[in-house]
Amino acid sequence: MAPGFSDIVEEARLSARALLDYGEHFFNPTVRLGVTGLSRAGKTVFITALVHGLIRGGRFPVFEPLATGRIARARLEPQPDDAVPRFDYENHVRTLIEDRRWPNSTVDISELRLVIDYQRHNGADRTLTLDIVDYPGEWLLDLPLLNKTYEQWSAESLALSREGPRAQLATPWHTHLATLNAEARADEQAALTSARLFTEYLRACRDERFAMSLLPPGRFLMPGSLAGSPALTFAPLDVAADGTAPEGSLWAMMVRRYEAYKDVVVRPFFRDHFARLDRQIVLVDALAAFNSGPEALVDLEAALAGILDCFRIGRSTLFSSLFRPRIDRILFAATKADHLHQSSHDRLEAILRRTVAKAAERAEYAGAAIDVVALAAVRATREAQVQRGRDKLPSILGTPAADEVVGGETFDGNTEVATFPGDLPADPEELFKGEGAFRGLSSAPAEKTDFRFLRFRPPQLDSHAADGPILPHIRLDRALQFLIGDKLQ
Repeated sequence: MAPGFSDIVEEARLSARALLDYGEHFFNPTVRLGVTGLSRAGKTVFITALVHGLIRGGRFPVFEPLATGRIARARLEPQPDDAVPRFDYENHVRTLIEDRRWPNSTVDISELRLVIDYQRHNGADRTLTLDIVDYPGEWLLDLPLLNKTYEQWSAESLALSREGPRAQLATPWHTHLATLNAEARADEQAALTSARLFTEYLRACRDERFAMSLLPPGRFLMPGSLAGSPALTFAPLDVAADGTAPEGSLWAMMVRRYEAYKDVVVRPFFRDHFARLDRQIVLVDALAAFNSGPEALVDLEAALAGILDCFRIGRSTLFSSLFRPRIDRILFAATKADHLHQSSHDRLEAILRRTVAKAAERAEYAGAAIDVVALAAVRATREAQVQRGRDKLPSILGTPAADEVVGGETFDGNTEVATFPGDLPADPEELFKGEGAFRGLSSAPAEKTDFRFLRFRPPQLDSHAADGPILPHIRLDRALQFLIGDKLQ
């Protein structure tokens, strides 16, 4: 599709912003790190743990600048963008350490500026500014819409809604859709009902029993101040992907609102935030997809591929820095690795690598560095061996959250338990094909297995430590080394 006038204007705006950023960063070296991921992947916890570890000098043996003592200190400075809320770091730390609760999920964009004073390998003292950008994972789902017409999006959404477990969840919406004539006169009530039923379908797909990931438009699940506005009052119609809407029709109304959604919501987010990122970490709650079966994994694979298609990926050059900024490093991180025994961590990484293989191949071809890691930004469990008969099973110890229920037992939020979390298959294809569906709490017989993972509380920490408690983690240092280690040489 040839670029339109609006696309040319948008490119000019991006280039102008890139020039401004380049001028600022020339005198003050800065890395803008995007922390992204779909719902419940742990973005807030990741940022909080990363900042806490750098400020407090956490145990990061793989993060070379800190491990060798070249980082003198890390400190917070005022958030740089006046129109963007500050990431509530201090409150999130209190929630994790004092309340032993997980912070609330991200509901809007926020930023945090961390300044790192360090010594280069040649002995020179330098400063690196790290601007961390956090935003709801649901917003990622909107970016592919920029390259699709309403008719293309409708056809794709309908085709997807007729597959697998989605078909039953979409029944109320499909029933209403069958009563509509796309070429009939525009009808506000029909549009309102369609948008409501379509949103209910998306919300049902996101339920942990199904764990679907490909659910655009993202703001339908997190509307904020736009709730009820025309820009969020549209839904797919059963129209030809290459069709044209008659003037004054319901179809034309849907097209207009779909385009308004892109203009009001998606393009400003892409221009002002997403397109300015230098480095990217994509957090993935792969365990939720494992529990829901191969359909959820295939859906996650498609969602990640769609997301990566929107990144400006490639080697950073002087020209790209001046006019067309690019993301030159992307880390895919499977979160909640502490819900598995360490013997399964390599397998978790292998499965995530398989999930993102197609998207990662395109990114590497464009010149971006890609890596995959299984991590837990805050480790909620410890490892142990549990005797069962003559066997010793590799298990994990932790405190399940209050009201967690497994095998008829309800936990009180204070009692520590040991559980055998199950083994991931050695061959990732088994999960995608459904031949080795993962059984989470596999102490039960196979036919009665509870497929869910327990939700554990954050760990009890030593509050009497001289410099305050340090949040334990799994491979957070490896993530930091990949994302910013080269900037601190």
